[in-house]
Amino acid sequence: MHVRLARPRGFCAGVERAIEIVERALDLYGPPVYVRHEIVHNRHVVDSLRAKGAVFVEELEEIPDGAVTVFSAHGVSQAVEDEAQRRDLPVIDATCPLVSKVHTEGRNHARKGREVILIGHAGHPEVEGTQGRIPGGVHLVSRTEDVPDVEVRDPKKVAYVTQTTLSVDDTRDVIDALQMRFPGIVGLDVKDICYATQNRQQAVRNLAAQVDMLLVVGSRNSSNSNRLREIGAEMGVPSFLIDDASALDPAWLEGIATVGITAGASAPEELVQELIARLGEFGDVTMEELPGTEEHTQFKLPRELGRASASAGNF
Repeated sequence: MHVRLARPRGFCAGVERAIEIVERALDLYGPPVYVRHEIVHNRHVVDSLRAKGAVFVEELEEIPDGAVTVFSAHGVSQAVEDEAQRRDLPVIDATCPLVSKVHTEGRNHARKGREVILIGHAGHPEVEGTQGRIPGGVHLVSRTEDVPDVEVRDPKKVAYVTQTTLSVDDTRDVIDALQMRFPGIVGLDVKDICYATQNRQQAVRNLAAQVDMLLVVGSRNSSNSNRLREIGAEMGVPSFLIDDASALDPAWLEGIATVGITAGASAPEELVQELIARLGEFGDVTMEELPGTEEHTQFKLPRELGRASASAGNF
């Protein structure tokens, strides 16, 4: 069996930053550190941090007074931030800077009197956070079929923002439909959507064209991981989203000579290596990593950690 690995795959800079924030907070302040929502959408990452003393909650009311609190990489609404301030919780914000960029963009449009349309999936934590960050609210659309139902006060004063982890192609289609409906609509070009989403989707397209089967390592509640699997399926390749090596069904390997492997932006590389080892249990495996975009993006840690680190002398 021959294994081809997508490049890039796995952790993006926003995920690496979010995990490091929780780990540093635990080192500096000691457990427990409370995290609102899963820090990133991966069970293995969450379980690892939980074992170190992180406590994951859905709402602020579950956090004791005075406890160190981390907002997840997906971002939170203004109401959540206001409630944390009202309770005087010591907050460290792990929101991905690219998500924060979407929040800023949406607020700028609202200040200029534009109604904002958010392209995203209802119920996703990032979407809920963005909806709660833009004054006056937003119109949510997920598909091109949703666009005709959007009603605005002034069709000449409309803008759009997007969920960062959406498919670039699907987003482009929705933007095209919005531009047809509202010719004066303004918003970021599709190329300005999250770099990691674009790079991983392009890598999986290249990979799927060269393999008999595609395995995507990632969690079921990870939007970007689901989309990687969908891209493979759309290209006519049997494609499976799995949490880890234990979820591999040996029946999938019948008649398969070349397996492609990639990982969602919140899946650790160790899970990919464990999957390769698992494949090796069924026969000799040769492996290659396909060429792809080199990622060098790094995001700074929040000022709170920098100040605390300096005073503690730990970093």
